[in-house]
Amino acid sequence: MNITPAMIKQLREATGAGIMECKKALVAAEGENNTAIEILRKSGQAKAAKKSSRIAAEGLIIIRISSDHKIATLLEINCETDFVAKDEQFVALCNKVADATLDDTVNTIEDLMDFTDGSTTIKDMQSALIAKLGENIQIRRFNKLHRSGDVLASYSHGNRIGVLVDMQNADATLAKDIAMHIAACKPLCISAQQVGATLLAKEKEILTEQTKHSGKPEHIIDKIVAGRLKKYLNEITLLGQSFIKDTDQSVEQLLKEHSSSVQSFIRYEIGEGIAREQENFAEEVMAQAGQS
Repeated sequence: MNITPAMIKQLREATGAGIMECKKALVAAEGENNTAIEILRKSGQAKAAKKSSRIAAEGLIIIRISSDHKIATLLEINCETDFVAKDEQFVALCNKVADATLDDTVNTIEDLMDFTDGSTTIKDMQSALIAKLGENIQIRRFNKLHRSGDVLASYSHGNRIGVLVDMQNADATLAKDIAMHIAACKPLCISAQQVGATLLAKEKEILTEQTKHSGKPEHIIDKIVAGRLKKYLNEITLLGQSFIKDTDQSVEQLLKEHSSSVQSFIRYEIGEGIAREQENFAEEVMAQAGQS
């Protein structure tokens, strides 16, 4: 059967696949458009499966806040390279997925992957883009924050760090400052009371061993450890940290001045926790020189 440019154009508009892929699919489908679409979808899923083991630690952090400011979502979508992270098609996918996170029916990654815009699921969009761009793309995680205080604020740093913060008795300026502080200073939780007992015990054990090996007298070791443990808690908790815009006061002191409180917060940083391959360019050059 003769595959015309018009047929290829129609299939490209429906799937976003390349010209040659569309032509091959139409040939295999004997010119039947719907069958060709199915062939391309299956092909995209197969390519996505092959690429799924490749490390994807670049990408975008996207924030969405509902029109009534009662719900906000934080989303991370990963790709392999910074180049693809800036690609218009990748950004468009991220925005579509971010919009879907606000839907009432979407509460898990599985819900998100099955979400449809009326014709195509998020999962199929992901597979099609993997086939088109040739990189592993992973919708890694998202989180919903339901406002319990009176202001829900956000802060995004270059789409690589995103923060949501829920505050009580705070204006928009203070909430934005707190969100910015969280982005920069990476607190693990709000207060020392929220630090897990296991983490605290482990840190105390490490500090005790360090102090013993420092040659300090035995009778003051406990006092030294207690002081260092307090310093550690200040470093990892929001309330204990020095406020980034005025390091002479802690975040706790700042909030007390305004009679404000932080109800909860979420912080995402692109690729955090993903093991990245370390490139040694000197070794790579030497290896190539040895092969030449």
